[in-house]
Amino acid sequence: MSIEMGQHAADEPAAVEAGLRWLATHRNGEPLRFLRYALEDPTSESAAALGALIKPTASLPEVAPAVRAFAIWGLITDIVGGIGSASDSRRRNTLLAAFRLPPGQGVGTPWKATLDDRFEQLKRCGAFGDPPPSTTTPMHRAWKRALVEQLVPRLLRKFEQLSGDGEMWRPYVEIGRATNSTSPPAHRQVLPDGIAGFRTPSQGAQPVFMERMVVMVEMHRRAVFRRFTERKVVACDDGVDGYVARALIGWTDRLAAVPIKALWACRLEALQGEHPGDPVLAKLRFTKPLKRDQRLTFTSKAFEERSDEEHYWVDVHVDHHGIAPGFLDADGDPSAGLTIRITFDDLSLPESAWWYAEQTDDERMRRPPSGDRHLLPVEDGFVQHTFREPCHPRENYGLGFRWPSS
Repeated sequence: MSIEMGQHAADEPAAVEAGLRWLATHRNGEPLRFLRYALEDPTSESAAALGALIKPTASLPEVAPAVRAFAIWGLITDIVGGIGSASDSRRRNTLLAAFRLPPGQGVGTPWKATLDDRFEQLKRCGAFGDPPPSTTTPMHRAWKRALVEQLVPRLLRKFEQLSGDGEMWRPYVEIGRATNSTSPPAHRQVLPDGIAGFRTPSQGAQPVFMERMVVMVEMHRRAVFRRFTERKVVACDDGVDGYVARALIGWTDRLAAVPIKALWACRLEALQGEHPGDPVLAKLRFTKPLKRDQRLTFTSKAFEERSDEEHYWVDVHVDHHGIAPGFLDADGDPSAGLTIRITFDDLSLPESAWWYAEQTDDERMRRPPSGDRHLLPVEDGFVQHTFREPCHPRENYGLGFRWPSS
């Protein structure tokens, strides 16, 4: 064996362990989504962290990211299910909690956002004895031993067995599909105290959570001309009867002058501001009020008649309970989360474009350096990005662009 091959063999267990720890401790999101993102974007943080886990799936005849992600996820969940026994399942329970898998009887759901919080759930349900331990130290010890002594070695052995025949991955693809609770990951229960993993919204936040939001912008010269928005919301309270859309220009109290049109499953109403001089708001009134946890998809259009003003970004401000992590279906179309698409004027193409999240007005105008993962290709005048991370209340997310100096 060469020195290089021996070093690679020695490094592999550490890399697999590091990838599993990253999946378990990454706060905002669930493992399957990160596995798929790592396969879709080799330059992403997920790809750097999970390379040792996703590389073995390259032998699959089907190379679609979704299929390969299901394969490794199915293998992990299958191994986890075989760890421990009916009389002593502490190690298995810590792994179930770590990877947010459906828990055993008596364990509270849904799983919390952080690993410590999930271990607290295990402590309270009696999985580690009655009376429960005073701290989560026993859970952390069991998790470490289960990971290092059982999950990693078993996973490495399976990688070796599966390397010769990609078809042997097929049963694990189906297991991954069957155990997937996140396809798309946004379709989850709305909790009484907010959405798991999301920051607390402000007191005046609109009482909806966005499962999907697709913003399509048409530019004229260097200005935003029209903006189409499709939203799929889930109500966070009973009696949610509409969604307030805001524009960046002044409106009159005449409905005809409001630069927003209702296109699907809603109708437009003009709302007076609370104080004299406040801009009139546009409410997209639903056909009937939503009950808590009820979902609705509706579409609107906003247009700007002033085409002489240069724009440098397209922005989404989260004034509600948040937007789900982005998820693309097998065809690459957004099925969850925030997606922004821009069609530029053929006569006015930007020299560069990028996506930003949770930045100030000054920061979002700074072009990232060459090679940065935030840079986006401007192909045939089209630019788009799906935000893989959750979009939190009170923050801004968008696409920035720089025009040629000439």
